Amino acid sequence: MAIRADDIIDRRRLRRKLTFWRVATVLVAGLAVGAAATWLFGQEFGSATTSHIAKVKIEGTITENEELLARLERIRKSPAVKGVILSIDSPGGTTAGGEAIFDEVRLLAGEKPVVAQVGTLAASAGYMIASATDHIVARKSSIVGSIGVLVQFPDLTGLMDKVGIKLEEIKSSPLKAEPSPFNPTTEEERAMIRRMILDSYDWFVGIVDERRPLSRSEVTALADGSVFTGRQALDRKLVDSLGGEREAIDWLATKGVDSKLKVIEWMPKESGYGFFFANALAKSLGMPEYGSDLLKELGADRIFLDGLLSVWHPDSAIFSD
Repeated sequence: MAIRADDIIDRRRLRRKLTFWRVATVLVAGLAVGAAATWLFGQEFGSATTSHIAKVKIEGTITENEELLARLERIRKSPAVKGVILSIDSPGGTTAGGEAIFDEVRLLAGEKPVVAQVGTLAASAGYMIASATDHIVARKSSIVGSIGVLVQFPDLTGLMDKVGIKLEEIKSSPLKAEPSPFNPTTEEERAMIRRMILDSYDWFVGIVDERRPLSRSEVTALADGSVFTGRQALDRKLVDSLGGEREAIDWLATKGVDSKLKVIEWMPKESGYGFFFANALAKSLGMPEYGSDLLKELGADRIFLDGLLSVWHPDSAIFSD
């Protein structure tokens, strides 16, 4: 059957319409993906050319976090970042992890104004990191302090005796691999660990002495492991003012940062759509969000820390009904 000219024209029109709507659909989908990416990863998309205040959350147990160090470096090098807020809620962690972040924050503070805003807790290595900034804001009921260092190790000898386990070992010298949970700790081993702890403690005290408006003797008096409320910490010059993010922005304004700039949280690079939907589900179920897991939420991740620790872990949580 012959195809009429009108039919050919109609088909061509239909084909053009289909092509238009296909292209339009792809463009709309692309814009939607771009908008979602900008919302989810403002630090990596969109905000790179928009002046803003960068916000970085430092939460949970502190370890040597290469991703966080790289993120702080990107913030330092970004011309769009005019000021930085470190939102800290941490009981501390490894001393080396706190030291690495402290050093990176000091580099950052050398180029941009940086303020710490303490949430529930900034203790031990968490306070060490806060002291790297040029201004610390804490809530009246925040927990601050616990300046000190410790090493913890279990003694399993009693359990081994009960279950009939015996350890045989050959080593080059008495202090090699000591203290060990499989042998009773000797005074010589305790003295070795204590020398190491006191050296790191002296370094930690020196950091606070350098960064805070306190004399060495005043810091030493506070560095007995004590923790303080935000109000007590203000009286002791461990923090500079009371409040939250608004007060942190107000301080940045005194350093020439426009207080009307948008605050954009710089999240870890690995955060993605899977994290977004997982967080949405976790939030709906009342579970921990954003990359935290049950162990971390319960504080059990601290059990697996190794080496020198700057961490505050009370027997029970402090809370209000």
